[in-house]
Amino acid sequence: MRNTLVAMAGAVALTAGLAAQVQANEGPYVGGSLTGYQLDSTRFVGGAQQSAVGSINLGYRFFNDWALEAGLGRDVAGERLDVGKLDMYYWFGEANPDSTAWRPYWVAGVSYFDLNKQDAGRGLTYLNEGKDEHSWQVGAGLGLSKMISDHFEFRGDVRGLYKVRDNENKAVDGAVNLAVNYYFNGPKAAPVTQAAPAPAPAVKAAVAPPPAAAPEKRTITVKLNVLFDFNKADVRAIYGDELQAVANAMKAHDDIELVLEGHTDAVGSDAYNQSLSLRRVNAVKAKLAKDYGIPANRIATVGYGESRPVADNATAEGRAKNRRVIGELSYSEVVPK
Repeated sequence: MRNTLVAMAGAVALTAGLAAQVQANEGPYVGGSLTGYQLDSTRFVGGAQQSAVGSINLGYRFFNDWALEAGLGRDVAGERLDVGKLDMYYWFGEANPDSTAWRPYWVAGVSYFDLNKQDAGRGLTYLNEGKDEHSWQVGAGLGLSKMISDHFEFRGDVRGLYKVRDNENKAVDGAVNLAVNYYFNGPKAAPVTQAAPAPAPAVKAAVAPPPAAAPEKRTITVKLNVLFDFNKADVRAIYGDELQAVANAMKAHDDIELVLEGHTDAVGSDAYNQSLSLRRVNAVKAKLAKDYGIPANRIATVGYGESRPVADNATAEGRAKNRRVIGELSYSEVVPK
C-alpha cells in the first residue's frame, strides 16, 4: 500500500508541475483527495498501522486567501478507517496570474476517526479498548497548491493529528494528503480598455492676413486625486491643499462645474464596490460643500466601482492606487503684459 501511495503522489505532482499557473478562483468548489495515514503505535497491539483513505470534499474559497472545506472518506484498501473532517485553509503571499510558482498554505481542522472495522478479515486489537475505535483529532499542517487550469487546482500537504478525546495513550497520527479540486467559478476577466482614436490629420488653412492682436490667454487645469484606505470612505486631512485649490478655482469662476468620479479596488463583490465608490465620491462632495463653501448643485458625482482600474489589482500597491476619487476642472485667464 505504501508503494502505491508514493506512485500516485508522484504522478499527480508531475501532472500539476507541467501545467501553467492560473489565478485562483473564489467561490464554491468540489474535489477528491487521497490521504495516507500513519496511525500511532500507541493505539494498537502490534505497533503502528497504515491506511489510505479516499475522500469527497466540498468547500468555499474567500477572497483568494481563505477556504473552508468539509469532507467524508473511506479506506480504499479495506474497511479499516472511515473519516469525517472539517478544515480551514489559509494561503501565504499574493496570487500572481502570470507566475508558475507554487503557492504555500497552512491548514488546520478537526477530524473524526471510525476505526471499529475489520481489516481484510483481520480484527484490530486496541491498547485502549473502547476509546480508540471512535476518536476525535485536531490537526494542522503545511502544503503547496497551484491552479492547473481555469477551474482545476492541485494541493499537497503534510499534517499532524493529535487525539483530543480519551487520549490516555497520547496518540499522535501523521497524514500525507493529495487533492484535486474543481472550482465552479471561472477566473475574473481582465478589464477591457479601448484605445484612444487616432487624431484627424491636420489640414493647412489658406494664408490670411493676421487678425488684430487678441489678449493672450492661458488655460489653468486643477486636478484632484483623493486616495482612501481599504474599505473606507473617510476623506483624510492630507488632501486639504488639493481641496482648497479646487474650491478657490470654483469661487473665482462661477461658471465652472466639477464632476467627481469614485472608484474602488477589486476586493469584494461588484455590487458592494459600486456602493462603496458612491459613498467615497459623496464624502468628497460633502467636504467641499461643508468645509469650503462650494454649493452642492455645482458638483456632480458618479461611481464606477471596480470597473476602471488604473493599476494592477493583483498587488497591494496597485489596489491602493485604485481606491480613489478623482476630479478635474479647467479655466482660462488673460496673461498680464
